[in-house]
Amino acid sequence: MTDIMQFFWDNKDLIFIIILSVYLGIEVISHVPAVLHTPLMSGSNAIHGVVIIGAIIVMGHAEDNVLALILGFIAVILGTLNVVGGFVVTNRMLEMFKKKKK
Repeated sequence: MTDIMQFFWDNKDLIFIIILSVYLGIEVISHVPAVLHTPLMSGSNAIHGVVIIGAIIVMGHAEDNVLALILGFIAVILGTLNVVGGFVVTNRMLEMFKKKKK
């Protein structure tokens, strides 16, 4: 227990920054109009491809570390799902604006 408290005490500045950034992110996102929500989210999901590249790099450097391989693989799968989902949402949104054929 003292190790955990020591960790928090040593990293109190970083923990404060993380808590502040979470609060700021929630405040910014909650004030986005509903009309902009879908395009912004689909664009940010497409940018999530950077996580896929990072996960592939982590997996490439994990020689005998099984935990790094597993976490890298999970990150690749979840990042890929996020990117594909972003493009699917964008495609559905753009289909709404196309003229329907008679």
